[in-house]
Amino acid sequence: MPKKKKDNLYFTKDHESAIIKYASSVDRYEKQKLYEIWIQPAFNEMVDKICFTYRFTSLPNSEYLRDDCKLWLVTILEKYDASKGYKAFSYFSVITKNWFIQQTKKKDKRARREIDIEEVYTEIEENNSVLIDSQSEETEKAEFWSYLLQNINLWVEEENQNNAQKDSMNNDLRVLLAIKNILENPDDVEILNKKAIFLYLREITGLNTKQIALSLKKYRDKYSHFKYKWHNM
Repeated sequence: MPKKKKDNLYFTKDHESAIIKYASSVDRYEKQKLYEIWIQPAFNEMVDKICFTYRFTSLPNSEYLRDDCKLWLVTILEKYDASKGYKAFSYFSVITKNWFIQQTKKKDKRARREIDIEEVYTEIEENNSVLIDSQSEETEKAEFWSYLLQNINLWVEEENQNNAQKDSMNNDLRVLLAIKNILENPDDVEILNKKAIFLYLREITGLNTKQIALSLKKYRDKYSHFKYKWHNM
């Protein structure tokens, strides 16, 4: 087993490979090690992110529900079949989202009953071709923006450290905080094109177009590196 990567990507090709090995292995010791070292950390992060991204935290006892979902994913690990053509991340992301949707439906019903695991799994399998194409794309898009925002927060920390000994905020930090504001409040911003973005950045930073462009060039390089890491996870 290769050494685990030390970066912020929680569902890499190594995790994908571990799930495939787990599903096909008959060695209980090997399955336990694969789960503890690779699969469990990835599932923990995935479930938590989906729960927060789609606001399932509003469900009663959402922390307990997250734990239940993680345990449930273990029970269906062996059912994953890579030969069907969908990635483990997409597959289990869709299943996790649908699990929480089922919990939401249970919350809205007066007569509540336990949902049979096999019933839910069968329903997902029957609609899998549609779910994987649409919902997995939606989930991955949400994951992308969430991970980008995490990186931007790190860039802000770096700029704050570089700016600590100065009397005023530098241009790079002004632009970066403006970008962070846009990503955190997308519903508050009506942006139609590149020109409109520059006008918005000028408004909230107080900088001119040339100053903004110089700062954006710096972060364009960081963004390129970020995208490379994302596409090679």
